[in-house]
Amino acid sequence: MKGFTLIEALVAVAIIAIAISAPLYTASRSMIVASNAKNQLVASYLAQEGIEYVRMMRDNEYLRQYVSGNPNASADAWSNNGNSGFLTGGLGDPNSIEPCISPGMCTLDPEAPLAQQIASCGLNQPCGPLYLDPDTQVYTQKIIADVQPFFTRSIQAAAVTPTDELITSTVTWNFHGSPYSVTTSDHLTPWQ
Repeated sequence: MKGFTLIEALVAVAIIAIAISAPLYTASRSMIVASNAKNQLVASYLAQEGIEYVRMMRDNEYLRQYVSGNPNASADAWSNNGNSGFLTGGLGDPNSIEPCISPGMCTLDPEAPLAQQIASCGLNQPCGPLYLDPDTQVYTQKIIADVQPFFTRSIQAAAVTPTDELITSTVTWNFHGSPYSVTTSDHLTPWQ
């Protein structure tokens, strides 16, 4: 008998399709896992940026007090006019920092004017999304045409003791219909 019957040809095609689909499925899943790993890495950097920014604010307040010749620069920078705590004390402008006190949340926009870089999201409200600025490659809250937001960052402060504040920075995103988040926290204390 010469040639293949129709059934033999269908069985051969089915075997080839199964043999090809397994590696293609594996490659597809590998690409999804690699993409999600990239997202987790970016999110961890954004969360750490939130912590570093708050630490920079503490340092700048100390330096401002020190340069002015204040002999109690560390204590005054921390307590700022008799309020206990750095962020929980308000830094002189109650509208800019106090909303960050847990359960309130704030967001960080490094491209905003200096006085508006930390802004309140509201009490128990989600913060706005971050857009990747194609010119500066910095994540910002300003809406950029043709750029889809992906990450959301929130920063909270909680007084642990009068000389210790817990700062928590959380970045969230959705990927393939599943929510993900990265949270980084650090304790801030007075300089000395």
